[in-house]
Amino acid sequence: MEKKIIIGRKHEQQQLQDSYQSSGSDLITVTGRRRIGKTYLVRSYFHGRMDFELSGILNGDLKEQLQNFDFILRSRERKTSKRKAPETWLEAFQQLSKHLDSARNNKKHVIFIDEFPWMDTHKSNFLGAFDWFWNNWASQKNIIVIICGSAASWMVRKVINNRGGLHNRVSKRIHLDPFTLEETEAFFRSRNIELNRYQIATLYMAIGGVPHYLKEITKGESAMQAIHRICFDKKGLLVNEFDNLYASLFHNAANHIAVVKALAKKRKGLGRSAVLLESKLKDGGTFSAVLDELELSGFIESYLPFGKLKKDKLYRLTDEFSLFYLTFMHRKKNVNWEQLSAGPVWKSWSGYTFESLCMKHLPQVKQALGISSVYTEYSSFISKGTSGSDGTQIDLLIDRKDQVINLCEMKFSEHPFIMTKAYAANIRHKMAVFKNETKTKKAIFPTIISSFGIVKNEHSVGLIQQQVQLDDLFQAK
Repeated sequence: MEKKIIIGRKHEQQQLQDSYQSSGSDLITVTGRRRIGKTYLVRSYFHGRMDFELSGILNGDLKEQLQNFDFILRSRERKTSKRKAPETWLEAFQQLSKHLDSARNNKKHVIFIDEFPWMDTHKSNFLGAFDWFWNNWASQKNIIVIICGSAASWMVRKVINNRGGLHNRVSKRIHLDPFTLEETEAFFRSRNIELNRYQIATLYMAIGGVPHYLKEITKGESAMQAIHRICFDKKGLLVNEFDNLYASLFHNAANHIAVVKALAKKRKGLGRSAVLLESKLKDGGTFSAVLDELELSGFIESYLPFGKLKKDKLYRLTDEFSLFYLTFMHRKKNVNWEQLSAGPVWKSWSGYTFESLCMKHLPQVKQALGISSVYTEYSSFISKGTSGSDGTQIDLLIDRKDQVINLCEMKFSEHPFIMTKAYAANIRHKMAVFKNETKTKKAIFPTIISSFGIVKNEHSVGLIQQQVQLDDLFQAK
């Protein structure tokens, strides 16, 4: 049976292929945020080859989860079964193993358990029963067991880093990130939607590379029209997505939302103490867990500014939709999108968000700079200045092993960037402060990353050493 079309995910597909073609058993975890395409990947890759598939029920109790299991298993049985419906998860997994044993042949068998965390209800002993199923039956067969969950932090804590019977049992870990720009373009083309790259980048900066969101885009509408329809119309897919997104992923999601809102106010990032102050949460293990869970799930990232120590780590919000929601959509009422998208708030927001877009496509930036094979580290630089010198901020530094540092300026606009005398002076000031404070001996290459390149004039020639354009960000990794 022919597989369904899968856009991108080449490495992940290779992992699944290697497992299917090998002998013996594999326990595979698939993680990634809500609506990122986890279920689609597994179902599409193993289309027509799945022996058993089960999905947890959100907020379902033990009885409901077991009833669902029983219904699915009976639908797979070849003849009417006289077996009793399971009353415990141990009994359920024993019945599943007997069913699969009765259907054994030489082919590889595939079991897919989706929304795995939702089945681990209070006092259900679900994990203990699954532990028995894997260690006492599945691990000794020619079988693939794939477990999937949007709650990445739960999957890591409870399964991947399990200290009990599942310790070190996971043989392959697949984590799905949002589509890259190149994958987003391919996704649109597969749906016969032709948008230029500026339009695609605009959409990406608002809703990210989440396939389920991108699926809402229709032929014949501009990026701004699509954003208005799916984000601001009363029946738009993403109108209520923000609260649903965090509630579906995290226990006590109010804490996670408080951190996200705090980080949305400071696009360059906040240190731990500043996040605590802004979010009004209490310090301690729970707060640390919230930060870890948000980072594991891909909503925030931590980084060290150039030359700083671990204690100076900053956190920044990197999820495009969350940033867009908290900037424009949270107002709910009286939002005039046409007016907002043409005003200074949009211009400022798109400039900052383009910086985040570039940082998510650093492999493509390196490729455009011709340094793919050179070891690099990425950071920012912040100087508060002194009484005799103004401070400065550099959003992206590419520190190269070949004794060069690219000082990157990122500009998103509808036309080629025109450098002014004042802008050129500002870049020279940044270079001078950076060299003075870091004492670096490396060469500094001022670099422009822009939508449509830079106009050569008296201010740019002789100053800008390298440039990257939006088209370069659409290249395959």
